[in-house]
Order: sequence, then structure tokens, then C-alpha cells
Amino acid sequence: MSDLSFDVLIIGSGLAGQATALHLADHCRVALVTKQGLDDSASAWAQGGIAAVLDRRDSITAHVRDTLIAGAGLCNRPAVKFVVSQGRDAVDWLIEQGVPFTQDDSSELGYHLTREGGHSHRRVIHVADATGSAVQQTLSERVRSHPHIHIFEKHIAVDLIIGAKLGRPESGCLGAYVLDKELDRVLTFSAANVVLATGGAGKVYLYTTNPDTATGDGIAMAWRAGCRVANMEFVQFHPTCLYHPHAKSFLISEAVRGEGGILVRRDGTRFMQAHDPRAELAPRDIVARAIDFEMKKHGDDYVFLDIRHLPAEFIVRHFPNIHARCLSLGIDITHDPIPVVPAAHYGCGGVVTNHAARSDIGGLYVMGESACTGLHGANRLASNSLLECLVFAAAAARDILTVRRVTSTDLPTWDESRVTDADEQIVISHNWDELRRFMWDYVGIVRTTKRLQRASHRIELLGREINEFYANFRISNDLIELRNLVTTARLIITCAMRRRESRGLHYSRDFPETSAIARNTILHPTRKGSRV
Repeated sequence: MSDLSFDVLIIGSGLAGQATALHLADHCRVALVTKQGLDDSASAWAQGGIAAVLDRRDSITAHVRDTLIAGAGLCNRPAVKFVVSQGRDAVDWLIEQGVPFTQDDSSELGYHLTREGGHSHRRVIHVADATGSAVQQTLSERVRSHPHIHIFEKHIAVDLIIGAKLGRPESGCLGAYVLDKELDRVLTFSAANVVLATGGAGKVYLYTTNPDTATGDGIAMAWRAGCRVANMEFVQFHPTCLYHPHAKSFLISEAVRGEGGILVRRDGTRFMQAHDPRAELAPRDIVARAIDFEMKKHGDDYVFLDIRHLPAEFIVRHFPNIHARCLSLGIDITHDPIPVVPAAHYGCGGVVTNHAARSDIGGLYVMGESACTGLHGANRLASNSLLECLVFAAAAARDILTVRRVTSTDLPTWDESRVTDADEQIVISHNWDELRRFMWDYVGIVRTTKRLQRASHRIELLGREINEFYANFRISNDLIELRNLVTTARLIITCAMRRRESRGLHYSRDFPETSAIARNTILHPTRKGSRV
């Protein structure tokens, strides 16, 4: 397209991005940029479901309480209430879009609700064990067919265009530079409003449940643009990722434990009761640390998640995708225990936003895993993330349609006059591997001051090398992602070093106690000492 001027530019095609596009498309000209295909996102990988108060025996108060408990004192109570109170509307909207949630004739609601760790009620509505995929496919069909949504697949955002850097401080965010990966050229998108819905940064770790696209793009771009970032130290490690040499990033849903799955050592003995009275239904951080402890204590590479005591028909009906995937690897979960390990899963921190998903920069909205809304605090309650995407997509759309900013079209084009083609791409692959390994070793489930100091030293050296490479050579998809991962890793390490306590997902052997006063870790890009 020759005209790359839009009312709204949405970067990221997961649930948050697609929902925002659909809320706006009847009123605006929308561009939806995604670096792979429209369906390639972490949202599509979500197995469990969407937490919402849908049953009369449940209550908003109970869902708020469960979220606050999981968040370990750092949740923003108004944000929690804001999101939870709109859960029913969010689910109803998905039903209107045609999402085929699993039905249950015995339920007054008509849909099956499951229970996951940390929840006091059954409140997770789902599509078998592949909720994210079903939701994504449903919305993708509507996005593709809408005449006002212009889709740019295989396009990766390079950086935001900020008015302050062009001598127009009052202009806010004006658009973004985007690499067309197929044509290998950088395009200039102008937009009255920009929405970052790029997901998290799980690929900063060696082991993760995230897709390859989870490289912290939105967080890094917003930080470089001048936005505050908060609570990056709180990285959720999903307790149960399938352990198999051919099972890349395949997680075993929380719902397996919610429906009665038990964790056992390799000798078949249970261990969760020794770590928490809630046993397998304890929050994810506790379960992940317990598994990590048992593995290290016994020198094992994995533990087992056992669901064999449940009827085979129930297992296959409720977990068809998990059953099929494990079966393809020679594991019949109706007869065999599932080998599992913890893996980086979800980041609770991100770009600081308000209840309308606004960032510190005018016209720039951030949502989903890229944002820090205050909902999750120090630990995300299971299945609250898809709910958060839906609620803030609707909120941002309302705000965008109310404010009505004007698109600026006189933006500078991308300048490649002082760069050359890279002589060796091996630098990128080696640095990527080094980053992921030392983040896993030094900034993982259990942390120490010495480990964090080592990580800080390594990331400083790596950052200088990547910035030099970026300044001298033409950009590529791999270079853009590595640059963003290095920035995001630096933010995680900096936040972790500043938190001198253990809380939620951040556990330090040097500071094992929890402080009496809960404080957010907020980094300001313009303040002295906050350079990351």
C-alpha cells in the first residue's frame, strides 16, 4: 500500500490486538501489523481459559479476593475490581463473536466452568483445552473479513515515532517504523493512535512455554520512546511444561491439576503437601518453586504430573489436545504419568498504563502482557490474562473514539544511508544463545544477589555489542528481536536487583523475607540512574 496513514495502528495480532481492531473497525481505519501470521501469538497457545464470574454461587468479591491473594500485596485494587467487574461482558462479547465454548447441559449457564490454582470457585470458561486457539481462530475470521482492517503479516515493528524526538513534544506518538520482512524494506506508518499488543518476552529465557514471537518488542520500544516500566522482576514460571526432547514449548494446562492431576516424584510419591496446604492447587509460583526444589534435591531433570486415576473418557474429552500431543510422543496420559518441568511463561510487569490502557505518551496505548496495569501484582492468577486483554481492548477503543486525535502525515522516512550489510550473522545467533542461557541460570526461579550481579555485567557487555551492530548494519528480523530481548532482559535484571525482599514470583535466597510494605518497582527512562 502506498498510503500508510491510519487512524489506529495496532502492533500485535493476539487477543488484545484483534479485539481492539474489531471494537474500532466500524468507526476507524485500522492497520494491524503482525510479525508472523495473523494467528501466530501467545494468545493462540493459551490452553486453560478465561476467568470470569459467571455462576451465581461465585461473586465479584471472591474473584477480586483471589486475585489480590495471588498478587502478594502488589495488586492495584481499583484495577483488579475494574477488570473483574467486566468479566461477564467480555465473555458475552466473545460468545457474540461465535467462540464455541465447551458446553455443559447440567450447568445453569450452559457452559462448563473449570477451576484452576488459586481460584476459590469454578469460574474458568474454556474451549476444551485449547481456548486460546479457538478464540484466535474465531476473531481472525472476523478481522480478515472486515473492510476497515488492513492486515500486514510478516511485518515487524522497529521503533515508535515520537513527536518529542522530532521537535514536536506536544504531538505524542505519531506512528512507527516497520520492517516488511518479505521485501526487506522499512516502511513509515503514520497513525493518530498506536496500540502496542506485542505480548511478553518469554524467549529471553532458555526454557519457555511461549512462541518464538515473544521477544519483548512492545516493552522495549515503549521504554526507548520514554515510557515508564514497572515490576519486570515478576516472571511467572509455569510449573508444568512437557519434558521431552521433541516437545518444544508445550505446556500442560493448569486445568489438569484443577481437575485432579497430582504431582509426584519419579518414585511415585506426592510432594506438594509438604510445600503448601493447597497442594497442587497452590498458585503457580509456589508450585514452580516446589518442583524446582524437588528436582534439585533428588538430582532429577523432571517430575511427573499424574492424572491416570481419572476415567480415560473424561481425560480425552476434557484434554483432547494434550492427550493427542502426548500420544504423538509415545505418552498415553490415560495410562502414563506426564514428565514435566517449570518454564518461563508470563511476565507480570511491563509498560505502566491506566484503566484506558494509556501509557505516559499521548496516543500510545499498551495492553496485554506488554502492559503493567496493576491487575497481576507480584503473581498472575491463572486465566486472568485473557480476561485482561479483552477488558483493556474495549477500554482503549472507547478512549480512542472519545479523544479523536489527528493523524500526522509529514513523518521522516527510515534512514539507511550510513549502514551496510552485515558481514556475519553468527554474531546474532551466538549472542541470542548466550542471553537466554545466562538469564535462565542467573535470573530464573530462585535468585541471589551474586547471580543478578553476574547477569547485570553480562547484559551490559552484550548490550554494547548489539547496539554497535545495530548502528552499523542494516536491520533484520533477528537483529530487531535480539535488540528488544537485550533491552527487556536489562529491565528484568534491574528490577530484580532493586527488590530486596522475596515476594510473589521474585524469590531471593539473600532476602527470603517479605517486606511489611509492598512497593512497585518503577523504572523511569529519563531519570538519572535509570538508564537500562
